[in-house]
Amino acid sequence: MFDVFGSVKGLLKIDAVCIDNNVFRLHYKATVIILIAFSLLVTSRQYIGDPIDCIVDDIPLNIMDTYCWIYSTFTIPNRLIGRVGKDMVQPGVTGHVDGQDEVKYHKYYQWVCFALFFQAMLFYVPRYLWKTWEGGRIKMLVLDLNSPIVNEDCKQDRKKLLIEYFASNLHLQNFYAFRFFICEILNLVNVIGQIFFMDFFLDGEFSTYGSDVLKFTEMEPEEREDPMARVFPKVTKCTFHKYGPSGSVQKFDGLCVLPVNIVNEKIYVFLWFWFIILSVLSCISIIYRVCVIFGPKLRLYLLRARCRIAAQDQIETIANKCEIGDWFVLYQLGKNIDPLIFKEIISDLSKKIEGKEQV
Repeated sequence: MFDVFGSVKGLLKIDAVCIDNNVFRLHYKATVIILIAFSLLVTSRQYIGDPIDCIVDDIPLNIMDTYCWIYSTFTIPNRLIGRVGKDMVQPGVTGHVDGQDEVKYHKYYQWVCFALFFQAMLFYVPRYLWKTWEGGRIKMLVLDLNSPIVNEDCKQDRKKLLIEYFASNLHLQNFYAFRFFICEILNLVNVIGQIFFMDFFLDGEFSTYGSDVLKFTEMEPEEREDPMARVFPKVTKCTFHKYGPSGSVQKFDGLCVLPVNIVNEKIYVFLWFWFIILSVLSCISIIYRVCVIFGPKLRLYLLRARCRIAAQDQIETIANKCEIGDWFVLYQLGKNIDPLIFKEIISDLSKKIEGKEQV
């Protein structure tokens, strides 16, 4: 198991300087780790064995396995309900008449590992954009002030540099903040877009997949249709054609077992719930961000919550004079700088702003 997930351990590294927020990290850390781990799990034969095993008379099994994996297998959708062993071999696996019974082909399983990896890369795009746009500004401004043990002379020099930076760039940092807000919107657009992508990938089954699984557990055994068997069948059919001795086309019907779908069905149930939760949290985050942009009082309250030990009148002085970009940078610094040092910065910055106004 550790071999499978070893390659994603690098994403678990905790950043020394935080330049985003918890919801943002759920996108580029948690979700990327989950998707890459699932992609590796699907391709690991150590846990699922061969992805497909087919049986048919007169055809070598290795040829049948390869053929059915390449050209897909199928089930009969209107034969999913019934008694296994009497009405059908397995849900969706029974005799059918060509041209009369509906046939559903399952071609996605070859692409699951690639689709999951592609989705992981898309979830990292907003993070990549923000890191590029951010350019290490917060890290440079922190200047090792995130440690409570700093040489006094060194601390005073770094505080002075930081305060001078704020005073000279007051009202000039809105563009920096709005680029972060754009990345937050991209996160929401991405997760909603990926729900539609997976719905397309699974032939329209993903959007209701999780809710169907929940309903399935509450229904009577004789009446219920297993959505996991419909979307990720573990036993399917495959038709192989070849020429006979006289040159006529011979048809061979085979049964195929898909162990990989035991993993796939659980992966997509989890992803359904995860993506719904992530979408809700992202929507709440966007609503919060809109309130912050248009609510000066809220910005004042949040700044007070970030530095409770600072004098309230000093925080109010800064909040009243700061625009959204100034507030955002200061709030980000508050996450990374030691609280006692941040209190001193607030105090000195408020005096600097007041002195600048008087001049």
